[in-house]
Amino acid sequence: MSFPVVIHHNPDCGTSRNVLGILQAAGYTPVVIDYLKEGWTRPQLLALFAAANVTPREALRISRTPAEEMGLTAAGVTDDQLLAAMVAHPILVNRPIVCTPKGVRLCRPSEVVLDLLDRTPPGPLAKEDGQLIIDAEGRRLF
Repeated sequence: MSFPVVIHHNPDCGTSRNVLGILQAAGYTPVVIDYLKEGWTRPQLLALFAAANVTPREALRISRTPAEEMGLTAAGVTDDQLLAAMVAHPILVNRPIVCTPKGVRLCRPSEVVLDLLDRTPPGPLAKEDGQLIIDAEGRRLF
């Protein structure tokens, strides 16, 4: 039995689109979860964060979210408060989170996803901004 590759994806995010592109270029057909539409559950976030070895604070997305206005960046905010806010406002979770048989990672920067793959995409491969991450010979450039 093979386990699917899963990406918790925001189609409006360049990093998330880059990661999805890397997965597809490597020959994977990932399960794409648009978490802004699907939302999160507390147990789901706890499991993903534990598997990725990140805390809720480390997974909190601050830029282009209401995190600061909601007071979530203050030192005294607890993990429980962060998780509750993330469930109520899915945009507060940094992305993309990718799950493969090799592990779970918050894939920022996007090339981090390569560590989770059994096969590397053929080169050359560049991000949306043109930055080359795999050269024509298939070598990683970071």
